[in-house]
Amino acid sequence: MAKLFDFHAAFVASPIINNIPPVEITLPDGTKLSSEQENINELLSDVLGRGVTLASTAPPEPILEEYWLNMEGLPYQETVTDEKIPAGTFFDLATLHLLTTATIERLQKLTPSGRFEMRSFRPNIAIASNTTNDFIENDWINRIVVIGEEVQIKITGFCPRCVMTTLPQGDLPNDPSILKTAVQHNHGNVGVYASVVQGGTISCGDLIQILG
Repeated sequence: MAKLFDFHAAFVASPIINNIPPVEITLPDGTKLSSEQENINELLSDVLGRGVTLASTAPPEPILEEYWLNMEGLPYQETVTDEKIPAGTFFDLATLHLLTTATIERLQKLTPSGRFEMRSFRPNIAIASNTTNDFIENDWINRIVVIGEEVQIKITGFCPRCVMTTLPQGDLPNDPSILKTAVQHNHGNVGVYASVVQGGTISCGDLIQILG
């Protein structure tokens, strides 16, 4: 059975407001599909080994299935729960997820045998930091982060991690210690969630300011 981590997807053109272009989906074997294909749901279901539906609009009250490892410190062990997510969205708990290189480096020092990389945590915005503070994002809750010249976002809460961080992807192996380290040293949180206060364009290399 294929894993979602083995899929890749990209818009065929740059999306604009009220005009979302089709998506090209690359399967693990390199086959390319279009979101506009009439049988796209059947094709994806066959590859994944379970019934799935490709949707461009989220349901009013979406729910995600979350599998919990048998790991001390987690709210549940060895079970699957249904978790509510923001109404009308595909987001887990928030619009944006931020993570600093300082936190990645701290996790790596705590468990040298693991491979802690940004791609395991999938942030929307990765921030290069030269600080040595432990989990510096923890101090940003309810503060405003300014990115570049115009964008402002508000940090709304911690980002609790799940089994997805431990799964293999690319050349990264399956590694429960990724989650275990976060649970033991930062209550299972890695990075923070945020909402948009003022939109705009951001680019790699933009300066970050923390206000408040």
